[in-house]
Amino acid sequence: MKNSRDVPRPFTMHWGSGQIVEEATCSSEHKQPSIQLMEYDEGEAAGRWSVRFCYYSPQGRFQRSPMMIDEGDVTALRESLKRTPRLKAILKRLVDD
Repeated sequence: MKNSRDVPRPFTMHWGSGQIVEEATCSSEHKQPSIQLMEYDEGEAAGRWSVRFCYYSPQGRFQRSPMMIDEGDVTALRESLKRTPRLKAILKRLVDD
């Protein structure tokens, strides 16, 4: 089961396109949860960034359902976040007082 994808890699949304520049991910039997730092370089959102919480199938296909993680995923995603300094800093801003 593959649990990493090349970054940067392109994405396109209705409001803009750009690159996924960092991704924290892990694999389990039924899913590959992923937290992605997306930087827009075209469209309405050009010059901005977004964080996407998503997941992929075990075969690596993007899924359009809400991401759900379990206890084991938390530990694995935390380890993966150690390799994504900008994404980790953004998420820290989300939870720090």
